[in-house]
Amino acid sequence: MRNLKLGLGIATVALMAALPAAAETTVLKGMTLIDGTGKPAQANSALIMTDGKITWVGPAAQLKAPDGAKTVDLTGKFVMPGLIDSHVHIGIMKDQTQDIKFYTRENVEADLKTYAAYGVTGVQVLGTDKDLVFDVRKEQRAGRPKMARVFTAGQGVVFKGGYGGVLGLNVQVSTPEEARKAVDEQAAKGVDIIKLWMDDERKAIPVKMTYAVSKAAIEQAHKHKLRAVAHVFYLADAKELIRQGVDGFAHMVRDQPVDQELLSMMKSKGTWMVSATLSREMAYSLAIMPWLQDPFFTRGVTPGTLKFLKSMDREKAVVLGATRFPGLPYEKKVFADMDRTLFQALENWQAMVKAGVNLGMGTDSGPNGRYPGFNAHEEMQMQVMAGRTPMEAIKSATSDNARWLGDKSIGSIEQGKWADLVVLNRNPLDDIRNTQTIQAVYVAGNGVPTIWQTCRDRPSNACTGSAQSVPEMPY
Repeated sequence: MRNLKLGLGIATVALMAALPAAAETTVLKGMTLIDGTGKPAQANSALIMTDGKITWVGPAAQLKAPDGAKTVDLTGKFVMPGLIDSHVHIGIMKDQTQDIKFYTRENVEADLKTYAAYGVTGVQVLGTDKDLVFDVRKEQRAGRPKMARVFTAGQGVVFKGGYGGVLGLNVQVSTPEEARKAVDEQAAKGVDIIKLWMDDERKAIPVKMTYAVSKAAIEQAHKHKLRAVAHVFYLADAKELIRQGVDGFAHMVRDQPVDQELLSMMKSKGTWMVSATLSREMAYSLAIMPWLQDPFFTRGVTPGTLKFLKSMDREKAVVLGATRFPGLPYEKKVFADMDRTLFQALENWQAMVKAGVNLGMGTDSGPNGRYPGFNAHEEMQMQVMAGRTPMEAIKSATSDNARWLGDKSIGSIEQGKWADLVVLNRNPLDDIRNTQTIQAVYVAGNGVPTIWQTCRDRPSNACTGSAQSVPEMPY
């Protein structure tokens, strides 16, 4: 009898293990829905999330909530897709010091959680990842992440002695053959994209990637069916890279106005302005950052960062122009003439909007002066300041960026897609600054802490402000 009972017990356990787990279902209802596709917002909407995916979306009047579902009443709220930042760098900073030694699993995940807290539920890292990022990505894609989804270029292609990458990480190349080998190595690791840098830091560096090397990198990327995205500054370089087949640019042309030839080339070739990084140019033009008392900013950065940003050393660097950032072997005139660069970037962005070029949203956040999550909201504000509508800015940061990534499972609120969502207290279509009024964030249906529940590297009671705070334009 004892053996019979034991056998029945084992059989019961085995049967329970074989049964599918009960579905996790959550219903959001009563909100105004901004689905990310550019369609008009829909009042009094509802959606059903099951095991992290959207299984139904439509008018609340047609909602048929499944038995046992958790229901969240969002009457008076606004729901939009999670933002996607198409140009970031993660894990390489400690306060305001950049060093590859800081690239640990802990620091990477801290950054990805900060992005998610700001409603940025997906990021594309352009060329400065250690290989451990592939483990993070694998785990995310095998399950339901509770931080920003990561897409990676691995280690980008840097010209020997030239601009780009992170010291101690990126292998520098000097010949087309070396460039092809570097691309082969990254493709073998399973990168999502290939990144290359073509710049000379405003003539501060005596060498710049040659066209023969960039051509080899782009062609090799395409042989592996990978797209290539390039850091550029000069108009002439942008044109040559398009002729070579580059798929997108990681920064705006900033040395002079874009001309009709470039715009026509981008349109005919389908070349993307992946990330104009307008907020980057703005940050570099400011002697004193006006958001140092803004809780939407201060909650997401470390105490050491705040201390540095408020210091006389930073103001001195801005006023005098040249500074030597930790980890760089040369002085960098970050702030010299940056106001002109900012306005050139804005004017060129306006020209690309008018021409109908493919436009994403990216910030280059992570290194000095650009902050995970926060800059995404600044970038959208600057897009609107430069003439786009709030709906267009949201679309560029959601479904358009998902289209750039080639990921059909994210970027909009539609049946079958991952429930990567941001709940807002105020309507961002009335004022794009209202993307800061974050009530809730979901990644794959998982509720994650918002920036208003975050106080990075400090006790939670050390930060002030709430999602009800009225956002202010910081410039």
